[in-house]
Amino acid sequence: MNNITDLCSLKEGERCYVKALDIGGGMRSRLSELGLIEGAYVECVQRSAFGDPAAYLICGAVIALRKADTSRIMVNVIA
Repeated sequence: MNNITDLCSLKEGERCYVKALDIGGGMRSRLSELGLIEGAYVECVQRSAFGDPAAYLICGAVIALRKADTSRIMVNVIA
């Protein structure tokens, strides 16, 4: 079963593993410092009223990320 999508498509309560990041430069470094790297476990814990930004549980911390960034992160959704 192919459950690969981008991180911004996750609904509240869904969990996933990061497959690939199509982000470069400073943003990639910042996400790496937060623990958002290939293989990392991520859970969408809350979305704002209009869906942007959304809060994700990453390495024990809740981080708010914009759709512009999460649309470039490919994940494998855990069924």
